[in-house]
Amino acid sequence: MVARAYTVAFEGVTARRVEVQCAVTPGLPAFAIVGLPDKAVSEARDRVRTALGSLAIALPSKRITINLSPADMPKEGSHFDLPIALALLAALEIIPRDAVEGTTALGELSLDGSLIPVIGALPAAMAAAAEDRILLCPKASGAEAAWVGACQVIAATGLADVVRHYTGQSPLTPAEPGEVVPDRSGRCLRDVKGQERAKRALEISAAGRHHLLMTGPPGSGKSMLAARIPGILPPLTAVEALETSMIHSLAGLLDEGGISRVRPFREPHHTASMAAIVGGGRNAKPGEISLAHNGVLFMDEFPEFPRTVLETLRQPVETGEVMVSRANAHVQYPCRFMLVAAANPCKCGHLTDPARACNRAPNCGEDYMGRISGPLLDRFDLRIEVPPVAYTDLDLPASGDTSVQVAERVARTRQVQADRFADVDGVTLNAEAEGELLERVAGPDAEGKALLGKVAERFGLSARGYHRVLRVARTIADLEGSNSVQRHHVAEAISYRLAGHRDA
Repeated sequence: MVARAYTVAFEGVTARRVEVQCAVTPGLPAFAIVGLPDKAVSEARDRVRTALGSLAIALPSKRITINLSPADMPKEGSHFDLPIALALLAALEIIPRDAVEGTTALGELSLDGSLIPVIGALPAAMAAAAEDRILLCPKASGAEAAWVGACQVIAATGLADVVRHYTGQSPLTPAEPGEVVPDRSGRCLRDVKGQERAKRALEISAAGRHHLLMTGPPGSGKSMLAARIPGILPPLTAVEALETSMIHSLAGLLDEGGISRVRPFREPHHTASMAAIVGGGRNAKPGEISLAHNGVLFMDEFPEFPRTVLETLRQPVETGEVMVSRANAHVQYPCRFMLVAAANPCKCGHLTDPARACNRAPNCGEDYMGRISGPLLDRFDLRIEVPPVAYTDLDLPASGDTSVQVAERVARTRQVQADRFADVDGVTLNAEAEGELLERVAGPDAEGKALLGKVAERFGLSARGYHRVLRVARTIADLEGSNSVQRHHVAEAISYRLAGHRDA
């Protein structure tokens, strides 16, 4: 008779159910695993055999066959150890079969029978909850999985605890969710001296999740400004926190099961590969753009990134999702992020600095910024120049609003947008509005429309650029508390669009 246990196989952030079937039949002693297992899954037979031996459970001199169904779906990872052991224990009638069949299990077995934590406990709990099953996992993964309130999570330290639990000798108590990770950034926008226009652009960008490009000489404060963006963004909602944490769970970035309400802030180095940025590598893991989901992707020294890496950003920036295609995997990850890029105006960095003029102007700047293609540049909603700060200004007292004050305005503006798009699926912010919806909510008054038309004709704005100006103007109006988009809102949005103008 076939005994069954259940686990999951990961396809991006989606956990697909896998039925682990075990049959113990007469024949030459053997232990076979079938169903497209990878090397780690195939090696589970040795880990399971040794772990059971540590519990004084000897395998019978019969043929043991483990089938991972559906058989045509690749199975990868060491988390199949525990469900294989459960199915085998049920087939040997050591633990009751009906209890095992109501459980989704994942976990890696050590040779002494202890359970080692694995990645993906959070999406596995989501899948278990959808099928009304209990999740069994290692103790170190329990706090992470327990955040899914609809799923009962049982966390065990070893296989011996699992056997005692199912036989009723010592039932395990359900796991508790981990602690919410506090925000420890502590960086205030008021620390930045001067750069009032850049601060304003940062606020607009954060309020509507608009993409921002900052150019300026070295030391003008571009990186300092970007580092303060997390302090002005509102905390993740419960749904956003779960979405983001599922991606971080697959990447193994959740610390002791703690889920953060702080929006991700990822800042990859310009030597990062395409697989590191977009995703890929072994098992098609999520890249930086997916790890920045619902948060910020800051790319310093933007033109220094390889051209192929920059061009791969064009589609994810538009659609909010990326398909990682490999020979043996096609995985889709969400990646709705705010792209913030910083760049020097030229190779030496002093093209726009009158005190230290570039000796190769203007060719130096054209060659350097020319590494950013027109179509990619067209996707930035706001482009600002960050001028150098005079050393005399560094002694001036702090001025402007604090990050807390700006964060309050940003949160209020985002709530206005959430209320506006409450009945629209897939749209929560102005940056996501398009088509007829954008025309309806962001259509300017007669004077604003006339101004935008003149600028579009004079500077040859692309259709994408035209619509991005409307989105930014709508966000500026929301920050002001205006129900309609007026001429001065459009004028300010255009001023950010035309800085370093080079539309495709």
